[in-house]
Amino acid sequence: MPYKRKICVVVTARPSYSRVKTALQAIKDHPDLELQLVVAASALLDRYGTAVNVMQKDGFEITAKVFNVLEGENQAAMAKTTGLGILELSSVFDNLQPDAVVTIADRFETMATAIAASYMNIPLVHIQGGEVTGNIDEKVRHAITKLADLHFVASPKAKERVIKMGEDPEKVFLTGCPSIDLAHEVLMQPEMDFDPFEKYGGVGALKELKNGYLVVMQHPVTTEYKESRKHIEITLEAINQLQYPTLWFWPNVDAGADGTSRGIRHYREIYEMPHVHFFKNMEPNDFLRLLKNSKCLIGNSSVGIRECAYLGVPVINIGTRQAGRERGRNVKDINYDVDNLIKSIEEQWQNGNYPPDKIYGDGEAGLKTAHLLATLPLTFDKKLVY
Repeated sequence: MPYKRKICVVVTARPSYSRVKTALQAIKDHPDLELQLVVAASALLDRYGTAVNVMQKDGFEITAKVFNVLEGENQAAMAKTTGLGILELSSVFDNLQPDAVVTIADRFETMATAIAASYMNIPLVHIQGGEVTGNIDEKVRHAITKLADLHFVASPKAKERVIKMGEDPEKVFLTGCPSIDLAHEVLMQPEMDFDPFEKYGGVGALKELKNGYLVVMQHPVTTEYKESRKHIEITLEAINQLQYPTLWFWPNVDAGADGTSRGIRHYREIYEMPHVHFFKNMEPNDFLRLLKNSKCLIGNSSVGIRECAYLGVPVINIGTRQAGRERGRNVKDINYDVDNLIKSIEEQWQNGNYPPDKIYGDGEAGLKTAHLLATLPLTFDKKLVY
């Protein structure tokens, strides 16, 4: 039997799965590749939606699990979680002996993947490098770029940045973002074929969406984590004043997430908000269909910058978390201000969908990724290109 390259993909958080789902499937289906799927950090935790269950439901076999998240949701907890990740992933890689390790984007937990693989001389493949956001995510992303051996980037500008950072142009490939593959599927069949309340439960009394609805996904900004409660209270106040039906998703496990969560819980104790329903997580395709059929996405998630550009969904991006990212015509950027947020929501509600923007890919990134992993030389040395 011919040898199959063992490709170890490490998924550490809820959003990372949608970022790489089609690549996972393409690797799994490729005759010359063997998928090793390692799930770690918040992707294993119930309070963040237990994304690992979604992966298993989608037919992926979990090769290893790494529990390394420390409670605290502050900067020290992030640093210690990363340290534990290095310890645990080193053992996993030693056991699995992969031919390459794939890490995704810019979450702080991905740093552990990159460091462990690099010190063990395992070729490191980075998906979604070269983008800018202006906070800790950018530092992590660029640091992983320098640790990585192969770069699968989402946009021409990202490719240019990676090369300017001194990486060998022959090892930088414009694949697009695998999450756009899912958006492409949804764009072809956008109809809502599920009841979100029946399928996912959640918390709230809202049951009717036929007259339109908003989606909120707002995470803490790690460099402004002390302001996270104040930031979320501004969004809560605007949503409460408008009284539009709203589907609200819980924040990521970042420094400041505790302040965001407390802000939501405290506000719900004061105001009933029967027009708002809260969810922890959804399957990627369901979530994108929910977005496609919404009037507007509000918050600071990268899904508003990436997938919503392809889907043409109106977006209100609040604050600095996505500063510097390439964005489409669908995005309206604002600061934290209740009156401005209310006005912007009303404008986007009336605007309707925008024409699609293919900034981050054409819907075939997963297949391109698997092909490159099967055919490229897998090395762990750096060519001097300065």
